[in-house]
This record gives sequence, C-alpha cells and structure tokens, in this order.
Amino acid sequence: MSSKIHVLYLDDEDNNLHSFKASLRRDFKIFTALNAEEGLELAQNNEVHVVIADQRMPGMTGVEFFEKLVKIKPDPIRILLTGYSDIASVIDAINKGEVYRFIDKPWNIEQIKNAIKTAADIYFTRKELKEKNQRLKKMHSEMNQFVYSLSHELRGPLMSISGVSKLAKMECADQRILEYFEMIDSATFKLDDFIYKMLDFYRSTKIDNVITSIDFNELLEQQCEAYNNKWDLSDIQLEINIQQEEEFESDEAKLRVIFNNLFSNAFKFQQEGNPDKFIKVDVQVQDGKAIIEVADNGIGIDEKYQSEVFELFHRATQKNVGAGIGLYMVKESVEQLKGDIELNSAVGGGTSFKITIPSL
Repeated sequence: MSSKIHVLYLDDEDNNLHSFKASLRRDFKIFTALNAEEGLELAQNNEVHVVIADQRMPGMTGVEFFEKLVKIKPDPIRILLTGYSDIASVIDAINKGEVYRFIDKPWNIEQIKNAIKTAADIYFTRKELKEKNQRLKKMHSEMNQFVYSLSHELRGPLMSISGVSKLAKMECADQRILEYFEMIDSATFKLDDFIYKMLDFYRSTKIDNVITSIDFNELLEQQCEAYNNKWDLSDIQLEINIQQEEEFESDEAKLRVIFNNLFSNAFKFQQEGNPDKFIKVDVQVQDGKAIIEVADNGIGIDEKYQSEVFELFHRATQKNVGAGIGLYMVKESVEQLKGDIELNSAVGGGTSFKITIPSL
C-alpha cells in the first residue's frame, strides 16, 4: 500500500480545484483535472485509488466521465459531487458509473476526508482480494499439474516394477526368492493403492462437479469388475440390486469415489472366520434422487467412534488398514453432490451406509 492515498479530483472550476488541493494535499496525493479528457489521461498514466468528479460540467457530466473511466481503469473507487437534488442523475450514477457514494456541494472538509479514507480502504481491500484470488488460481493450476504427475510419473514405474516382479516369479523356482518377490508385490500394491487414494481425495475435494448422465447399472458393473480384479471375493456373497427407471445426472467421478471407499471398507473389515460374509449394494433412483445403500456383516463400528469416522485421518479400529481418509472422502463427495449420508453400525453386527443424492 502506498504511503499516501492517491486522489483524482475533476471539476470545471479552477477555484474548486485549488481549494480542494490546498485543503487536502497534506493528507493525500492529489491530482486535479479541469475536464474529462485530462482526467482520463491522468487516471490512465498514474496510480489512482479514489476518483472524485463534479456531476454538472460542460461537455461531459460526472456520470458520463465515470462510464468512460470504468472502461479504462475500473479499480479506483468513484465519488460523485452534486450541488442539486436530481434523482435521475443519482440513478444513472449507480447504474452506469458504479459510484460508491454521493457528496453534496459545497463539501465539508472532514466529510470528504472521511469519504476518501473509507473509499481507499475499499480499494486496497479489493486489490488484496484480487491478488489472493490470483495466487489461489496459480496454486490450483500447480496442484492440477502435481496430480497429473502423481498419476503418470509415479504409478507408471510402480506398474513396471509389479510387472517385472510377476515375470520373475514365473521363472524362479527358489521358494525363498519367491517370498522376496511377494514382499515386493505387496509393497508396490500398497503404494499404488495409496496414490490412487490421493487421486480420489483430490477428485472428491478439489475439483468442481462435472455433471453427466449416470447409468448405475453400467457404473456398478465396471466397479464390480475392478473389485474382483483387485481382491479375492470368492468367500464373500456379493448382492447388487439396482432399480433405475428415470434419468439421473450427477458427477460420475465422485460417485465412483463413494462406491470405491464404501466397498473397500466393507471388504477390509469383514469378520475373520465368518462363513456367511456378505456385501450388499442397493441403488434406487426415483423422484429425482438416488438412494444408495452399502451394507456388510463385518466387525462394525463402536458407537463411541461413529460421530468421528468421517473426520480426516480418523480410524475407528486398531486394525492397521487404510490411511483414514476413505470415509472423509465419501462425506466430502456426498456434500458436494448436495446429498446426505447416514451411518448405522454396531460392534459385531456389521455396518450400513445410506446415501441420498439429488439429480443435479
């Protein structure tokens, strides 16, 4: 911020200009102009924070001057001086010149000082906000580039390591060495899963909704194929029930985040030794909304933790799986889709999530 507020004063009377400058030059840096052309040139070539113009001037009114000023220098805060009551001029000033306030002539020195200081506060606040917005846009762009790099530069080599490990295991007969390759596969799988989670985290919390038509039958078919490739579901009874007879529009990426994390939790927190493990996914689309339920008969969540499970990095069990961000991403995605989520769980009695999302 400059040491002094820069004020441009436009008036067609020399005496008014001299009086204004003499009265305020100790407090502000003053530019004066006798006509609109001179005023526009001064505004164009100098840093100006506040512009004050007399309404009644020959050739161009104060409002007309402000209209031109907005096109070449929109940031300075504008104050209109008027020596008569003219509601039409006031309305024009608001609609066309985007005037901050009006001051009656003859002006009072303290009144105009306070008006200039308040206007300058607005100017510098807007300038700071604009700079912060520009920095945020830059950070957002850099984050997009980082996510792209995370996806391609890290996951690519991991997949290569995994592929080479699988080939090596096919050609190796030494059981001890095979165990080493299994350790490599386990480590690369965990790291790749974590990277995938980070990508999902970014999609669910940082990217605006991209609305498309959703076919839940197609979406769940793709997801279930991916789950079968990723996990051994042979000892789990999987039930998928979808009823969709109307169009539904939403963000497919965020819906995938929801299904991925709820299904992942349902798989990971099954009860060991239970011969009747199940995961049920139910989707009902009706009356412009989708009701999604994912239920399991796993270990369940203790009631004392249920209010905290949607918090970032929170775990409701000592079982060392996951990074504690899955349910946080689910809740973030649901909220960004303008939906609601309900949790029903009991220790040893399984867990169910009910999500209601409107068509967007």
